[in-house]
Amino acid sequence: MHMALACAQAAADAGETPVGCVIVDESTGEVVSEGRNGPIGAHDPTAHAEIVAMRAAAAKLGNYRLTDLTLYVTLEPCAMCAGAISHARIGRVVWGADDPKGGAVAHGPRFFEQPTCHWKPAVEGGVLAAEGGDLLRSFFRARRKGTAAPDAR
Repeated sequence: MHMALACAQAAADAGETPVGCVIVDESTGEVVSEGRNGPIGAHDPTAHAEIVAMRAAAAKLGNYRLTDLTLYVTLEPCAMCAGAISHARIGRVVWGADDPKGGAVAHGPRFFEQPTCHWKPAVEGGVLAAEGGDLLRSFFRARRKGTAAPDAR
């Protein structure tokens, strides 16, 4: 999760919402891929940290199925990311800060609990939640004061 937090900081430094993600093969300890939020710079509304990391992992492994891998992300995944996680068959999802407004795992639609969800990874929330939450709060506080990196809209 510390690596995911570093990715989140890189996103913040680029003026993106600070969310970071790392995908790990727990059986070997290998970091398969990482990603940071990037919708503004990439002009891509789907460029959430989880999606960026899953795309990189799938390309590296030559397979869109990412079974038996663990996805660490600093913020509870949204509905779009939860859907992609299910399609990729990620084995385990670990997130930091809860997202009561936009989260879709422990909040909102609770995607993995729906009968239409065909793959339900193991999930764990609250890992280094304070650190991830502090990063988000600091970023948005600076943005409200006009000191955050400019939005590329």
